[in-house]
Amino acid sequence: MNKSDLLHYKNLLLAKQQELSASESLVGSISPASQLGGDPVDMAASETSAFVQTRLKQTDSKLSRAIEDALTRIRQERFGTCEECGQPISRARLEAVPWARHCIDCKERQDSRS
Repeated sequence: MNKSDLLHYKNLLLAKQQELSASESLVGSISPASQLGGDPVDMAASETSAFVQTRLKQTDSKLSRAIEDALTRIRQERFGTCEECGQPISRARLEAVPWARHCIDCKERQDSRS
Protein backbone atom coordinates (compact mmCIF):
# COMPACT_ATOMS: atom_id res chain seq x y z
CA MET A 1 0.00 0.00 0.00
CA ASN A 2 1.46 3.36 -1.00
CA LYS A 3 1.59 6.60 1.02
CA SER A 4 -1.35 8.08 -0.86
CA ASP A 5 -3.54 5.09 0.04
CA LEU A 6 -2.45 5.27 3.68
CA LEU A 7 -3.26 8.98 3.80
CA HIS A 8 -6.70 8.27 2.31
CA TYR A 9 -7.48 5.63 4.95
CA LYS A 10 -6.05 7.80 7.71
CA ASN A 11 -8.42 10.60 6.65
CA LEU A 12 -11.38 8.17 6.64
CA LEU A 13 -10.46 7.03 10.15
CA LEU A 14 -10.02 10.57 11.45
CA ALA A 15 -13.39 11.61 9.97
CA LYS A 16 -15.11 8.67 11.69
CA GLN A 17 -13.31 9.55 14.92
CA GLN A 18 -14.65 13.12 14.70
CA GLU A 19 -18.15 11.79 14.02
CA LEU A 20 -17.93 9.64 17.16
CA SER A 21 -16.73 12.58 19.23
CA ALA A 22 -19.69 14.66 18.07
CA SER A 23 -22.16 11.89 18.93
CA GLU A 24 -20.56 11.43 22.37
CA SER A 25 -21.19 15.08 23.21
CA LEU A 26 -24.86 14.66 22.23
CA VAL A 27 -25.26 11.55 24.39
CA GLY A 28 -23.77 13.37 27.37
CA SER A 29 -26.48 16.04 27.17
CA ILE A 30 -29.40 13.61 27.75
CA SER A 31 -30.92 13.79 31.25
CA PRO A 32 -31.32 10.58 33.24
CA ALA A 33 -34.88 9.32 33.70
CA SER A 34 -34.88 9.92 37.44
CA GLN A 35 -34.45 13.66 36.89
CA LEU A 36 -37.29 14.04 34.40
CA GLY A 37 -40.28 12.98 36.52
CA GLY A 38 -43.67 12.53 34.89
CA ASP A 39 -46.08 9.65 34.70
CA PRO A 40 -44.99 5.98 34.65
CA VAL A 41 -45.11 5.83 30.84
CA ASP A 42 -42.82 8.85 30.56
CA MET A 43 -40.48 7.36 33.15
CA ALA A 44 -40.38 4.01 31.29
CA ALA A 45 -39.68 5.76 27.99
CA SER A 46 -36.91 7.79 29.62
CA GLU A 47 -35.35 4.68 31.16
CA THR A 48 -35.48 2.89 27.82
CA SER A 49 -33.87 5.87 26.13
CA ALA A 50 -31.16 5.99 28.79
CA PHE A 51 -30.49 2.25 28.30
CA VAL A 52 -30.20 2.69 24.53
CA GLN A 53 -27.88 5.66 24.97
CA THR A 54 -25.68 3.65 27.32
CA ARG A 55 -25.44 0.81 24.79
CA LEU A 56 -24.60 3.28 22.02
CA LYS A 57 -21.89 4.78 24.19
CA GLN A 58 -20.40 1.31 24.78
CA THR A 59 -20.49 0.54 21.05
CA ASP A 60 -18.94 3.90 20.22
CA SER A 61 -16.20 3.25 22.77
CA LYS A 62 -15.32 -0.07 21.13
CA LEU A 63 -15.34 1.55 17.71
CA SER A 64 -13.15 4.38 18.97
CA ARG A 65 -10.59 1.86 20.23
CA ALA A 66 -10.68 0.03 16.88
CA ILE A 67 -10.05 3.32 15.06
CA GLU A 68 -7.12 4.14 17.38
CA ASP A 69 -5.70 0.67 16.72
CA ALA A 70 -6.01 1.21 12.96
CA LEU A 71 -4.24 4.58 13.20
CA THR A 72 -1.47 2.84 15.15
CA ARG A 73 -1.19 0.19 12.43
CA ILE A 74 -0.84 2.98 9.85
CA ARG A 75 2.01 4.54 11.88
CA GLN A 76 3.66 1.12 12.23
CA GLU A 77 3.16 0.39 8.50
CA ARG A 78 1.07 -2.72 9.26
CA PHE A 79 -2.24 -1.30 8.03
CA GLY A 80 -4.16 -3.25 5.38
CA THR A 81 -2.71 -6.65 6.23
CA CYS A 82 -4.86 -9.35 7.81
CA GLU A 83 -3.68 -10.09 11.33
CA GLU A 84 -4.66 -13.75 11.00
CA CYS A 85 -3.44 -14.90 7.57
CA GLY A 86 -1.07 -12.05 6.63
CA GLN A 87 -2.74 -11.45 3.27
CA PRO A 88 -3.73 -7.95 2.12
CA ILE A 89 -7.23 -6.81 3.11
CA SER A 90 -9.22 -5.87 0.02
CA ARG A 91 -9.64 -2.19 -0.80
CA ALA A 92 -13.42 -2.64 -0.91
CA ARG A 93 -13.38 -3.95 2.67
CA LEU A 94 -11.11 -1.13 3.85
CA GLU A 95 -13.37 1.45 2.19
CA ALA A 96 -16.37 0.01 4.04
CA VAL A 97 -14.58 -0.72 7.33
CA PRO A 98 -11.25 1.12 7.41
CA TRP A 99 -10.55 -0.16 10.94
CA ALA A 100 -10.77 -3.80 9.77
CA ARG A 101 -8.05 -6.06 11.18
CA HIS A 102 -8.92 -9.17 9.17
CA CYS A 103 -9.59 -9.99 5.53
CA ILE A 104 -13.17 -10.97 4.71
CA ASP A 105 -12.39 -14.72 4.63
CA CYS A 106 -10.76 -14.74 8.07
CA LYS A 107 -13.49 -12.52 9.50
CA GLU A 108 -16.20 -14.87 8.20
CA ARG A 109 -14.39 -17.87 9.70
CA GLN A 110 -14.06 -15.98 12.98
CA ASP A 111 -17.77 -15.09 12.99
CA SER A 112 -18.85 -18.64 12.20
CA ARG A 113 -16.87 -19.92 15.23
CA SER A 114 -18.63 -17.57 17.61
